[in-house]
Amino acid sequence: MTLIGYHASHEQFAPSELLSLVKDAERAGFACAKSSDHFHPWSERQGHSGFAWSWLGAALQATRFGFGMISAPGYRYHPAVLAQAAATIGEMFPGRLWLSLGTGEAINEAITGEYWPEKAERNARLRECVDIFRSLFDGETVTHRGRVTVVEAKLYSRPAVTVPLLGAAVTPATAEFCGLWADGLLTTGGNIETVSRVVEAFRANGGEGKPIHIQHALSWAEREDDAMAEALDQWRAPSIGGDAAWDLRRPRDFDVVGSSVTEDRLRQCVAISADPGRHRADIEALAALEPAAIHLHCVGRNQRAFIEMAAKHLVLIA
Repeated sequence: MTLIGYHASHEQFAPSELLSLVKDAERAGFACAKSSDHFHPWSERQGHSGFAWSWLGAALQATRFGFGMISAPGYRYHPAVLAQAAATIGEMFPGRLWLSLGTGEAINEAITGEYWPEKAERNARLRECVDIFRSLFDGETVTHRGRVTVVEAKLYSRPAVTVPLLGAAVTPATAEFCGLWADGLLTTGGNIETVSRVVEAFRANGGEGKPIHIQHALSWAEREDDAMAEALDQWRAPSIGGDAAWDLRRPRDFDVVGSSVTEDRLRQCVAISADPGRHRADIEALAALEPAAIHLHCVGRNQRAFIEMAAKHLVLIA
């Protein structure tokens, strides 16, 4: 059975509000949750960006279901420090955390002032970080000198249940790369043919039988115009597409470029509808790919109304 999860968007809500929302989501019947991990929001209009790892400890204490996190090691997070964060959460809450590792975006990772490399180099750095993670999780003392440097690092507080390391991918090429090393896949929803190609690339290159998580962006409101208005206000900037999404550095840059995103382009990235049946059909189509979970990200600020609607129409999809 595919679980229906709730996406906790740190870019859009204060950490205290987001904690309240994720508790509401669990009470409404969502079976799991997933969190973003940003230093900056995508847009100045979103206006938040809490430290996800501090928040995650509180969220796991306040709920009973499992959580996923996506982070990018090798830039603002040294891989040994990020491994320690994941190991600590895993030790405190056994079996309730999975961590997806990605190559990151400049808006979050370039704050350290390091050179922001092209995709192939970011993939190579990620692969080094994955090996460091696994050695640390195995209790080894790690010294590594390559794209990142680790000297005599050892994790002493490790979880009894190893934290799964998923790969993050939005293209078939990256999904194929992730299939070589990841314990599972995190990808985005949207056009079912596009998602299918990503899932197939992962499964055909080492990912067969491994869990797949899909983050599905949607915008719902009681009126169609309101659903579109919420999406335009909150998710226009992240919908720009292309290399700009990985390389722009400031929220205001995304706002400038995002102002050219049309309603038609936005609909290619976000399922926008006032009809719960339309959203249910989209989710059922994704569920046919047999993912472990589909995490619903309603991109508007009307979260409590969305949670109430989802409790009636969406969370029981098998």
